[in-house]
Amino acid sequence: MGKLVFVTGGARSGKSTFAEEYVKKIGGSIVYVATAIAFDDEMIIRIAKHQEQRPKTWNTLEAYLDIPNKLSLLKPRVKTVLLDCITVLINNVMMDEINDWENITKEEIDIIEKIVISEVQSLIDYTIKSNITMVVVTNETGSGIVPMYHSSRIFRDISGRANQLLAKASNEAYLLVASLPVTLK
Repeated sequence: MGKLVFVTGGARSGKSTFAEEYVKKIGGSIVYVATAIAFDDEMIIRIAKHQEQRPKTWNTLEAYLDIPNKLSLLKPRVKTVLLDCITVLINNVMMDEINDWENITKEEIDIIEKIVISEVQSLIDYTIKSNITMVVVTNETGSGIVPMYHSSRIFRDISGRANQLLAKASNEAYLLVASLPVTLK
């Protein structure tokens, strides 16, 4: 049976660094699943910073959908995975699915959530059946004020439900606050 480790926190809370240190302690062959897409200058800089932080010996898989199938194709067999991050995955799905944010329908929102929850559940199932350690990083999006924009509220709600699913299924869960881990589970 695999091990799922859930790491959450706010922006710049230290969650990625914590997760990287966690998998370094496990050692061996590590696959870093990068869900970010370099769609503007800011993301290019963020991605470069994450690349500089992690060891060159880690394998990198750039993906935000169908991750378990892509991991299963890697050789040698995967033992430890660091996925960073679920909320960027959600953002990517939202951008793929919606063209007109001003007139988004309930049906479109439901489609986005179905895609996200399906991907998250497939990650959980893959972890359990593959006997791997998967460390999943995600942002805590529900601790602030209610977002002003409808699209932001959709993102917050879907993120919250995805995070609940992951946290419930996890063997360990951590909340990072100012780089300090608080053990939740």
